[in-house]
Amino acid sequence: MRLPGGLVDLFPGAPRRLEVPAASVDEMVDRLDELFPGMRDRLCDSTPAVRRHINIFIDGERARLGTPLSPGCEVFVLTAISGG
Repeated sequence: MRLPGGLVDLFPGAPRRLEVPAASVDEMVDRLDELFPGMRDRLCDSTPAVRRHINIFIDGERARLGTPLSPGCEVFVLTAISGG
C-alpha cells in the first residue's frame, strides 16, 4: 500500500509504502489504525465511509470500505486536491 505524504506527516514513523495483511479495505484501515492510532479518523467519517477528500484505489479501481482485497493487490490512498 502507498500512503500520501500529507497523511504520513501526521503520524511520525509511518512509512509511505507498507504491506498490511487484510481481507477488505475496512480491515486494512483497522490494521493501519492499530499501527498508527488515529489514522482511521483521518481516512473515514462516522457513517462509516471513506472520507470525501480521500480516495482509495485497488489495482486502479476506486474502492469503498467493503471492497475485498486479494493477496498482492496494489493499494493507493490519495488525498483529493481542490482549488478554484
